[in-house]
Amino acid sequence: MSQKLPKTEKLKSRKLIDRLFSEGKSIKKFPVKVIFLELEDAEKHQAAFAVPKRNFKLAVSRNQIKRQMREAYRLEKSTLDTHNGKKFALLFMYISKEKSQYAQISSSVKALLKTITS
Repeated sequence: MSQKLPKTEKLKSRKLIDRLFSEGKSIKKFPVKVIFLELEDAEKHQAAFAVPKRNFKLAVSRNQIKRQMREAYRLEKSTLDTHNGKKFALLFMYISKEKSQYAQISSSVKALLKTITS
């Protein structure tokens, strides 16, 4: 399995994001929250990452946290493929008010992905 995160696996559709917020389910594992929705007609899982501007004023800080979440997801996304061929739209949101270590972000993303598949 490739561990890349190509453009086709990034969630960009505004309609799908709106549907994700209206119909999706959410789970939290500090410092990350994930909103997910099962897709019937998708070929691949799609993921998006968000860090609130309210908590991190500097774009440098927001971008660093998003990079860390993307990397954690990229390394652990293979756990989603063991779920009976179902595909998901995922939105990872950072909910802490302070920066966390990469290890903490990675462990929470891994736990969230395992929760989604179970």
